[in-house]
Amino acid sequence: MILVIDVGNSRIKAAVFEDAILLEVFAFTKIELQKNIENILNKFEKVTHLVVASVGDVEKQSFLEFNSQVNVCFVSNNDPFPFHNKYSTPKTLGIDRMVLAAGAVLQFPYQNRLVIDAGTCITYDFIDDQNNYLGGAIAPGLRLRYESLHLYTAKLPILELENPNTLIGNSTFDSIHSGVVNGVVFEIDGFINEYKTKYPNFIIILTGGDTVFLAKRLKNTIFANSNFLLESLNQTFQYKNQQ
Repeated sequence: MILVIDVGNSRIKAAVFEDAILLEVFAFTKIELQKNIENILNKFEKVTHLVVASVGDVEKQSFLEFNSQVNVCFVSNNDPFPFHNKYSTPKTLGIDRMVLAAGAVLQFPYQNRLVIDAGTCITYDFIDDQNNYLGGAIAPGLRLRYESLHLYTAKLPILELENPNTLIGNSTFDSIHSGVVNGVVFEIDGFINEYKTKYPNFIIILTGGDTVFLAKRLKNTIFANSNFLLESLNQTFQYKNQQ
């Protein structure tokens, strides 16, 4: 069994796999990290490897403390990946984006793939049907947009994510919800439509914390899987061991 851990900007997600089978998913804060790892390892005593991909600010030592129980592995830019990295600054490419690209290649071979990760940020990653990673885009996520409107204006309130009642907001609250949610939806559909005009045999993968909220609002047909990064992390580790 393998315990994979994705350390994001806002929270930590983890999952236990037996080969390719996902057994259970966990989500917790950075403060709860060690306690939750202990609980998971106690529950799944057959876990042999702890595999970490991190873009957050958690120290490696927090994971290495479990080295006496399991083999601790950190996924890095220096690992083998099943694609050709054409990014002009490959060392700056986030490990989360690399893992997502790897999962797209391994799960959807011989296709053009666009992976959209809707979390704290919304990242777009494109891998063509020749397994060339070409790059993508980074934009603020839903939560960041709500917070930015509040923090960088004098009077706009901070609101929780909510489905807009109408396109034309007739109150400040409705206007904020419309601007944030519809803005993100139009942005994602716009990106997809632009890619579609250039690349045939095309699949769109939507993942991240806001997957469920956004999936039913998009006009384009997508493959929605909120656990795609965790699955991709498991596959990336398996791929590395086979090289």
